[in-house]
Amino acid sequence: METVQATKITVETVVNAPVEAVWKCWTTPEDIVHWNAASEDWHTTNAKNDLRAGGEFSSRMEAKDGSMGFDFGGTYETVNQYELIVYRLGDGRKVEVIFEPRGSQTHIVETFDAEHENSIERQRDGWQAILDNFKSY
Repeated sequence: METVQATKITVETVVNAPVEAVWKCWTTPEDIVHWNAASEDWHTTNAKNDLRAGGEFSSRMEAKDGSMGFDFGGTYETVNQYELIVYRLGDGRKVEVIFEPRGSQTHIVETFDAEHENSIERQRDGWQAILDNFKSY
């Protein structure tokens, strides 16, 4: 039987904050609801996070006009504080987030398995937009 290798997509940014502050904002539900959206017409209405290997997380993402929404969630495989988070989404795709301290800044590199419904460009743009919102937050 042949194994199909998932296409990997990478997005990244540099945040003007130390890794400890970046980690807190990335992992705290009270912060997640403020930055987790790809555009101004979407928002995260609820977030839960059990930040440990085997722990689960979820975010409820909805259009602000109430026309649609979905749950985004998964299970953590690896959590190395201030360094690395690896998780599996509900559909089995893998995501890896690296936090690299750079003095008073933090370089974030997020690599994820592509899904098959949307183009690579659309997926990259959406995940990058969320990362850009995080940086602004």
